[in-house]
Amino acid sequence: MTIDINLLRENKGGDPEKVRESERRRFRDPKTVDEVIALDKAWVAKQYDMEQKKKEMNAVQKKIGEKKKASGGKDKCEEEMAEKGKLEEAVKQLEQEAGELHKKRDETLAKIGNILDDSVPVSQDEDKDNEVVALWGKIPTFDAKYQTDGFRPHFELIEMIGGINFEAGRDVFGSRGYFLTGPAVLLNQALINYGLAFLMREGYTPVQPPFMMKKDVMAQAAELKDYDDVLYKVTEGEEHPELDRYLIATSEQPITALYRNKVIDMKELRPPANTAATHGGHGEGTVDLNPDSSKYGIRFAGVSSCFRKEAGSSGRDIRGIFRCHQFEKVEQFCIVDEDKSKEEHVKISKVAERFYQSLGFPYRVVNIVSGEINDAASKKFDLEAWFPGDADGKGQYRELVSASNCLDFQSRRMDTRAGHGTDQQFPHMLNSTLVATQRCMCCLLENYQTKEGIDTDRLLIISKKMLVMVVMHSLRDFFDLSCKIAYNALLCQHAKTKT
Repeated sequence: MTIDINLLRENKGGDPEKVRESERRRFRDPKTVDEVIALDKAWVAKQYDMEQKKKEMNAVQKKIGEKKKASGGKDKCEEEMAEKGKLEEAVKQLEQEAGELHKKRDETLAKIGNILDDSVPVSQDEDKDNEVVALWGKIPTFDAKYQTDGFRPHFELIEMIGGINFEAGRDVFGSRGYFLTGPAVLLNQALINYGLAFLMREGYTPVQPPFMMKKDVMAQAAELKDYDDVLYKVTEGEEHPELDRYLIATSEQPITALYRNKVIDMKELRPPANTAATHGGHGEGTVDLNPDSSKYGIRFAGVSSCFRKEAGSSGRDIRGIFRCHQFEKVEQFCIVDEDKSKEEHVKISKVAERFYQSLGFPYRVVNIVSGEINDAASKKFDLEAWFPGDADGKGQYRELVSASNCLDFQSRRMDTRAGHGTDQQFPHMLNSTLVATQRCMCCLLENYQTKEGIDTDRLLIISKKMLVMVVMHSLRDFFDLSCKIAYNALLCQHAKTKT
């Protein structure tokens, strides 16, 4: 992934110091910026030298043509041919050197993170310095009959309801392996379907991507550190490297590549230019002077299983399914016009808030500190729900959602453009968890527990709410599809009648 190289070119209106400052805020050495600038200047100079040699070569070729024409082909032009040969070798050498410089420049450029938003708190300590921007819900309290220390943790509760088999999971998979069983399987599926229906109600299009990606595509979607710490590799062996695949860590990765090397029609991202100032003007049709921005943009509800090594999490959350190698997730992924991404970032965060309000989870939303933001993101909100059984029953906030504005960072990497002809731009891409179902189950069990156990009445109310939304959307979509099929059948019948 990369930023726009023109940000580092002062002669193109760039501001290298802004990029250096962003790297300092990420607590990195800004010398990488200077390395890229030096490599870029060397590449530009090499390109210039190559073009000059090509001009010289063309001039010699022209001279050869003129002499042969004048002599009727008798002049062998030996001196000019020798000179042309030398120039061809020089051009070939310069092309190779320019290519090497270009590759090294882009590899170094890829080490620079996205430009951080000015509102991001500058710190490396997210425990102390994340900025709380929203709070919702009341922290539950009670003295449990069965436990003097307060709330039970999720890993005990899920076993108590017969929802998991850790021992068999570890035997089959190893550390962090598990079998969901009985009620946990049903709850997991309910959360997936509820999440999809929730986003469909918000106007999102559901999409289930491939669970594996080719190496070259994953290289554009993932960050370098992910290969060691996160991604599982599926290989056919050294003899067939072209068959290597990587398991996805999130549906964001394949959905980012959905428009790879493609151009999106700008009509999908922004209202058409006004053709008249008021209704009744000289333009064609009417003009929406206050267009609803929610009508524009591409919004996906990605649903997938996700696979992560969790290599950097050794010793953390060993018990339970809060942090595991395989889980299900419903993800928000949005593509919008470049001047709408900040507004969209707030929207996707609010969508996640409404989802967890519907489940009744107390939560807070935090603006993540600069030192903990991944390279692709310019700004990130986390929604942290209250887990009353954590911290030995004292409770604590834990992350359920990460919502990131990646600006044009990912679209540049994927060469996804929006526009028409030569009038094209790189759209902005955003992503946010809606629900990682395993973590959500942990939070649900801890928050729905009472002195006697799990509050089944409360769970039933939530389940009915889920079911109504899922069924309503399923019926509506089935009805829409049935109408389309019937309409197409009528068209076909009409066409046959006419012939």
